[in-house]
Amino acid sequence: MSETLLCILLVTSSAKGSNLVYHWPPSPTITPRLARPLPANDFPGALADNPWRAANSPDNAAEEQQRDLSRLAIEDDSEYYWQRPRLRRDRSVSFTQPSSHPTSRRASPSKEPKDAYELDGTRGVSATSPGHPASGDRVSGDEYSTLLGYSAEFLAQILCPQSSMCHQKFELVVDDLAFLGHPVCADADGGWRFKAEKPRAAARGRGSKKGQSPQEEERLLTPERAERTERGRWTGQQAQAQAGDAGMQTFHFVVVLDLPDPSSSASGNIAKYFDTIYEQVAFNVTAVLYQEQILDRYVEAQSELLGSLREDFANRGESFADFMYEALKVSTIAPAMKTLYESIKQNTIARVTINALPLELQLPPYLDTLLHADEELEPEEERDDEDGEPDAWGPEMSFAWRLPALTPWKALLRLDDDESEQGYQLLMQLRAAQLNPEERDLAEQLIRFLDLASVMLSLAEMASLLDWHLESQVYPAVRWLVLHRRAKIVDVVHPSLKTVFSIPQQFPAPLATLSAEFSRTFADVDVPPLPKLLAMISTATHKQSPNHFYATVVGSKDLVSVYLDVVLWMLKRDLLIRLHLRIRIVATVELKKHVREQWEERRARRRSRSRARSIGPGRSRETSYDGEHRGGSDEKAAHTLETVSESSPVEYWTSMSPKTARKQARQMSPGPVSPPSSRSCSSQENGRHDEKVDDVDEEFLSSSADEGKWEEYYQSGGSDNIPSMINDPARANPLERRWLAAMSEGKDPHIARRFERIHQYFDGKCSDDEILYRAEISRKQLREVLHHYEEYLQTFLHPS
Repeated sequence: MSETLLCILLVTSSAKGSNLVYHWPPSPTITPRLARPLPANDFPGALADNPWRAANSPDNAAEEQQRDLSRLAIEDDSEYYWQRPRLRRDRSVSFTQPSSHPTSRRASPSKEPKDAYELDGTRGVSATSPGHPASGDRVSGDEYSTLLGYSAEFLAQILCPQSSMCHQKFELVVDDLAFLGHPVCADADGGWRFKAEKPRAAARGRGSKKGQSPQEEERLLTPERAERTERGRWTGQQAQAQAGDAGMQTFHFVVVLDLPDPSSSASGNIAKYFDTIYEQVAFNVTAVLYQEQILDRYVEAQSELLGSLREDFANRGESFADFMYEALKVSTIAPAMKTLYESIKQNTIARVTINALPLELQLPPYLDTLLHADEELEPEEERDDEDGEPDAWGPEMSFAWRLPALTPWKALLRLDDDESEQGYQLLMQLRAAQLNPEERDLAEQLIRFLDLASVMLSLAEMASLLDWHLESQVYPAVRWLVLHRRAKIVDVVHPSLKTVFSIPQQFPAPLATLSAEFSRTFADVDVPPLPKLLAMISTATHKQSPNHFYATVVGSKDLVSVYLDVVLWMLKRDLLIRLHLRIRIVATVELKKHVREQWEERRARRRSRSRARSIGPGRSRETSYDGEHRGGSDEKAAHTLETVSESSPVEYWTSMSPKTARKQARQMSPGPVSPPSSRSCSSQENGRHDEKVDDVDEEFLSSSADEGKWEEYYQSGGSDNIPSMINDPARANPLERRWLAAMSEGKDPHIARRFERIHQYFDGKCSDDEILYRAEISRKQLREVLHHYEEYLQTFLHPS
């Protein structure tokens, strides 16, 4: 929002008329807009203004070539700048501006042109674009009555709507300006009271939270102390009786924006941009002002104070700038508006005080990116959590914050040290003596949490040390600290700084500024300059030797504590990116050939056993029947079984015609059952043994459908001559599962069991920290697996 914010203003209305109470900055400027491309003579393409050159080119072409390029500079470029339509109107139609505000809110006609102003309420000024030059570059007397090219009275009138349009979102776009706010008004009898809760949940206007209307949130913001409420109600009734009809009827806290170009952003982003500003700034400030107006008549008293001061300075002929800065001394609402404006421009938290009530306001850090169509950045609402889990940040911080996933293996980096002003204030608030026992116990736990927070401890480890529940206790504390920009989520740093870092593609500030700050911070420590340090880190990632921070920069255990402060300083300014180890599984050519040989061997053995079981009983019965009637022997049957088992089952069945196959099936039909013999018992035992072997092969050949897929894979050439990547080991197909099983052949049993348990995370997406947390193993155990399965694993470093 720092790009589009023009000013913040407060307008009020009463029976006397509408007034612009105060605004900041004193002289807001509008970004100039071009009506057509403006040529410049600083590069050869600057002479491409064809209409202008055609209209001013001489008759002799040779004379044109001898021109001095310096004379081509355009002296009057006003025609290139876009101007508001009001500046091109006929100025004969004008009205006088009254010296005071009439009760009828209408101006009487006048024949004096010096007092004339346009239909929109603007005095007759030179036809100059509001942004070129800036509208604030006017005479001092005019600054009291004009703002952004409009008269102050005109702006106050259009920004103080009727009572039917109050207590809801206000959005007005006029030419190149956008006005956002939430106007509120008094009741019909002129009193200021809290609105009663309406029976329906959805009120007019957009709620700032899930299904919650602005009126409901205003009610929630009311103080719970009955004493102050009663005192405010009595004071309000007394002031209402004294003021009568002259009391303030409406006030409106307005945020004025330079209207963004819709063509520069994606569809719908402008509406989201306006909604965020309204919900986070305009509505929240209005809710507090509305509460204080009801309780203490705060807004009305401040408006009268600033109005009297403004009139006094104008009558004495003092400059408008003197009035603006004097208002900062005598008023309390003026410094709050100034602080809010400057904080939004600097993209920081605005810590303001309204009637002795502290308030913190901020906008998402990356809100302005909505105004720029960047194809490299995917829409934030379409980003999924890297673990596929619901976003733990909540709806308030899931938009335009660009926060990393809140996961147990991340660490917390405090941005405000105990020595800093903010850290000291936070600790003093937690150690306040007026806390009740329950709050004091909670404060002590939070102090322990802050003392324990370190980049060397993950959130899961902190929860274990504090005996806190991760999701219900640790996560809310982290969200609160990150929301108030007192901490940030980073990756865990090794205690000995044996962590591989890289540098970002773009620095958050100019390198010269960062280098100067780095030199001041570490002036008493013997460390390399920041540019050299960044060069050492960036070149280390391409080394084959150890490339972590300790081996590249530190080099000695005595310097670990010194360089730890350097790493923390760089992490706070987003100058370091940790590279994570990611793992993928590769089936080598040798492994795939070995698995294929096993597959062919077991397929042949399984088919032979299946053929023997299907044909053996019929042959045995036939042999037994012939033995009884023809005197045959069992040796012939055994020879037949041996011959059948050794023959190819595929060739045997495919060589028969359908008629022969039916005949063979009839021959295999049950016949007279002979008494069991010793050979039949032996056949049952062999059958049981075959079933056990089949169970082993069933893991490899689970079904005929899988066998068909395997045949199709291998008959189509497969990829036995090139390695194959197992993309998702957790959802591996039967062939990939066999590859994974074959990798553990000959390995140590406990290492093989560990590999079988953790190889589901070797998909190239899970980082090493995530693997350690989910598999509940140590880094040493992970290194053992990587060492024993080195030939089948591909490791690489990648940022999170």
